[in-house]
Amino acid sequence: MAVDEFAKLPGIGRKTAFRFVVHLLKKDRDGLTGFANTLLRLKEETRQCKFCHNVTESEVCGICANPTRDRSIFMVVEDIRDMIAIESTGQFNGLYHLLGGVISPMDGIGPSDITANHLMERVRDEKPSEIIMALRTTIEGDTTNFYLYKKLKDFPLTLTTIARGVAIGGELEYADEITLGRSIVHRMEYEKTLSR
Repeated sequence: MAVDEFAKLPGIGRKTAFRFVVHLLKKDRDGLTGFANTLLRLKEETRQCKFCHNVTESEVCGICANPTRDRSIFMVVEDIRDMIAIESTGQFNGLYHLLGGVISPMDGIGPSDITANHLMERVRDEKPSEIIMALRTTIEGDTTNFYLYKKLKDFPLTLTTIARGVAIGGELEYADEITLGRSIVHRMEYEKTLSR
């Protein structure tokens, strides 16, 4: 049933799913066909940016294609939700790299399951001067940060992490814009966080 399918979406309960279905039932056949075709096109025409793994309809996303972005700084985030949260702060004008997850041995997710190897290729090819690691402040995020630090520490770049204005265990997409913005502005060298 359609209610069950909508209820599978993140953050959508059965009541909201039921409202979606009722709304769609009120549409005429053309309106419903247009909606269905849009969903199909979403799946067929959406892909990952060949550089940062952002969601895009073309080979390169709008951020990577934007000539006004600072190409000397990469911010490493888990996924598009974190990138959107950071973009909303207006505090970052560099490029992104979306890992597509974090290392979590308990969930069977290792370094080869995220885009860490592609990040190393980008660093070799594009030679950024700084990498900002902006991963969630959880054991999995910290494990991933440490893995990336070990892989990147010998490159001639500054490796930083956002300040811990974001609560321990918190996810970036839920942080308010001011707190997240300040954590970017007050980022610190990652190596200095290891001695704490």
